[in-house]
Amino acid sequence: MKAVVKYLRGKGNVELREVDEPNPRPGQVKVQVKAAGVCGSDLHIYYDDIKINIVPPVVMGHEFAGVVVATGEGVSSCQAGDRVTCETTAQACGVCLHCRTGHPNMCATRKVLGYAFDGCFASYCVVNEHQIHRLPDNVDFIAGALTEPLACCVHGVLELTRLSPSDLVLITGPGPIGLFCLQLTKAAGGRAVVCGTGQDAERLRLARELGADATIDVEAQDVLDWLAANGGALGADVFLECSGAPAAARLGLAATRRRGRYTQLGLASGPFELDFSLVAYKELQVTGSLGQRWPAWEHSLDLMRRGQVDVHRLVSHVLPLTDWRRAFEMIEARQGLKIVLQPAD
Repeated sequence: MKAVVKYLRGKGNVELREVDEPNPRPGQVKVQVKAAGVCGSDLHIYYDDIKINIVPPVVMGHEFAGVVVATGEGVSSCQAGDRVTCETTAQACGVCLHCRTGHPNMCATRKVLGYAFDGCFASYCVVNEHQIHRLPDNVDFIAGALTEPLACCVHGVLELTRLSPSDLVLITGPGPIGLFCLQLTKAAGGRAVVCGTGQDAERLRLARELGADATIDVEAQDVLDWLAANGGALGADVFLECSGAPAAARLGLAATRRRGRYTQLGLASGPFELDFSLVAYKELQVTGSLGQRWPAWEHSLDLMRRGQVDVHRLVSHVLPLTDWRRAFEMIEARQGLKIVLQPAD
């Protein structure tokens, strides 16, 4: 079968290769991939600048949905024909503090699908039974493939930041993560303001259509001035940084009110200068968020089932797997929005 493979460490070293079709071992499930989302972190794998262990050669991709076609010995929770999506944590130690307290995403030896174990940029993917979640009947494969990024946002916004209905929430980065965070903010009753640059005009327009109370082009308008004129003179109650841009992080420390909450969801490509003393001066509650836990997956699937999150509006392109390079280039150029790959049946 054809698969997108990271075959060596270092910048690039990714190509479409012919690889053996996998078969499930005991406790494993074989899924025919119907849709696979391309994540910004896939670009970090391409450039090899992410702080998650990459073990090449490895089939890339970690956001997907498909149909179970075979199960290994001992599997009892799913069967051939089930429509499923899959968690990204393929292996964790199970005995550390984080694993024992329900946070395997923080396990120091965690290994991730598409990084250390073969992922979903292929026709078939083999995963462990415990990674599987069934799709609701009214959630199709393209929406199901986006369960993973939605679950990341549920973990960061609802589990860690814990929004209140009265919160004024400032969101930087109107990409898929930022637009999911917008919808979760509105579902929680908060007031959402989405920030981007002039290049993000179409994304900011979509943010308004998805319910943003306001959008700000940070290149054309001063965010602090806007807050002062629109009921946020003290600053934002919550700042959700979804872009990974150093300028956005600096804005967050300035724009969050004293004793406000700042959550970092975006991944920067490297270190950068930041006036971190503002955390002390303003008594900010600063939280990082990486990946997701089992409850966030179930919560995300229920949000989609009930129509509280519009997933399809975020999908701009559906491409064949063979166009993976075009998908990567589009994401890097910030063209389109969420891109989904479909292997040939």
